[in-house]
Amino acid sequence: MIPYASAAEAEAALGRAMTWAEAAWYKYSVAMPDAWLHCHTTVILFVIYTITPLPLLILEQFAPSVILPYKLQPGVQVPLADSLRCYIEAACVFPIAVGFQLLSYPAAAKVLRTRMGLPLPSVRETVAQLVVYSLLEDYLSYWIHRLLHTQWGYEKIHRVHHEFTAPTGFAMSYSHWAENLLLSIPALAGPVIVPCHITTQWLWFSIRLIEGINIHSGYHFPFISPSKLIPFYGGAAYHDYHHYAGGRSQSNFAPLFTYCDYIYRTDKMLPSHEGVVTLFS
Repeated sequence: MIPYASAAEAEAALGRAMTWAEAAWYKYSVAMPDAWLHCHTTVILFVIYTITPLPLLILEQFAPSVILPYKLQPGVQVPLADSLRCYIEAACVFPIAVGFQLLSYPAAAKVLRTRMGLPLPSVRETVAQLVVYSLLEDYLSYWIHRLLHTQWGYEKIHRVHHEFTAPTGFAMSYSHWAENLLLSIPALAGPVIVPCHITTQWLWFSIRLIEGINIHSGYHFPFISPSKLIPFYGGAAYHDYHHYAGGRSQSNFAPLFTYCDYIYRTDKMLPSHEGVVTLFS
């Protein structure tokens, strides 16, 4: 909770006038307990997880001719019922997560040391933190993912996620509970090591969720693919091959960037969208 009784008092403490964003943040959070701001993370992720996969799902059902040319595995159609099953099973976790966040907030506050008040972080600070979080999360996730592809890890845990050899957006969170727990560690590692403002934390988890849904979408749109702009970005085609290979896969473990796969020689580069479709067909 912001420890100022008025906007004038907040500006006096800052030694300057608040920006429009800081004024809006002050109005929104001044009377809100920090624990509730902390729980916003789960609410935001629930909304994103619910909405982001819907456009492709709707187009698949009502305008397949528009979207199927960009499908990475055109020979495999995921039934609508299976996509909805993924969503329902994952959505049930969100209310539990909110309750857990409320109960664990005192401990989480000590570990994360998240800032809730003013000033808001600058764009430069936010970008720098997001870059650090992305690189750290990618490295840790890579090794956890490789461990999950050992015989024991795959048979006991990871095979649940690989039920979908042709993934769909909602399948991003369709995993064994132990896998979800393990892969939350890399996502939290950055904010723990480099503490940030709660708004940066919301942005970080939102970006990762959207990116995770994207690489599990089953589609590659070359005209909007970030892989042309971001060095070592894998994208949907890169990860889709990992699902295509399934339990046999010993490549393309990286969730976001491909530098770990490149360094440790577990990358299987795919030449183009057209080549991917031929390979997967």
